[in-house]
Amino acid sequence: MTPACKVLKSSAIEFSIHEYEHDVHAKSFGLEAAQKLNLDVREVFKTLLVTDSKNFYVAVLPVAHQLSLKKIAAAVGAKKLQMAEPKDAERLTGYLVGGISPIGQKKRLKTVIDQSAEILNKIYISGGKRGLDIGIKPQDLIRVLSAQFADVLDQD
Repeated sequence: MTPACKVLKSSAIEFSIHEYEHDVHAKSFGLEAAQKLNLDVREVFKTLLVTDSKNFYVAVLPVAHQLSLKKIAAAVGAKKLQMAEPKDAERLTGYLVGGISPIGQKKRLKTVIDQSAEILNKIYISGGKRGLDIGIKPQDLIRVLSAQFADVLDQD
């Protein structure tokens, strides 16, 4: 059981587990999950880490979209953000890239979930390892992470 599953269980939050055989040649972990689990790409979300070199933040957004660094910076109150280095993301979260869950990270980071999740009954996020997704109500995810909804999608 991954740290993400343990946190949800101990918080008495309802969730579902969806496993699939991860292909090491897959270009996009999130799109692979949507395809292999036969899910709508609008319901499958990826977890990205961004930084201003001092602080790190988590963005959770649909797998088929790109993150707007300007919008996430505004949402967390930072001047300018960049993508975190994969090694930093792994060190801070305790998860491997491609399996980073927003839940159960080693260090609790300020988290923003794209507002498109707010209207969905359930979203699917990484469960903490490649080939494992968790289905969860967006409001439960907000609650367990003390996160916020905001528009963080790049519209270009």
